[in-house]
Amino acid sequence: MATRDLVRLAKRVKAHRLELYPSRLAAAQAAGISKDTWHRIEEGQDVREATYAKVDKALGWATGSCVLIAEGQSPVLAGEPDRPDATPRMTESEMRDAAFALAAQKLPSAPIGDVQAFVEELVKVLQKTGEVANGS
Repeated sequence: MATRDLVRLAKRVKAHRLELYPSRLAAAQAAGISKDTWHRIEEGQDVREATYAKVDKALGWATGSCVLIAEGQSPVLAGEPDRPDATPRMTESEMRDAAFALAAQKLPSAPIGDVQAFVEELVKVLQKTGEVANGS
């Protein structure tokens, strides 16, 4: 897992919260968490993964966006045309099979270990964005 920059996340959460809510309390209530927990996030302190998912929803981001931001990426908007919600589209097993088959077809001379490593990394990234269900 990449190193998480919680200060970066704190700045993005606070900036977006200020666009949507009149206070931390209002944002926290929309997320279904305490004001103190929301404060922890805006102060760059770590919270549970499930809490980040609640913050994602309250800010209109797809599940996994807080983690993406903390890892240096951008949030995914929950209402984007390609992504009406954060419901996974494929199971982990389906994604592994599809990615492996495509990689083997497009890169026939690649060592099997490299193909497997690529598939593992792809599945991890897609799980973080909510495109692939964890487990399965």
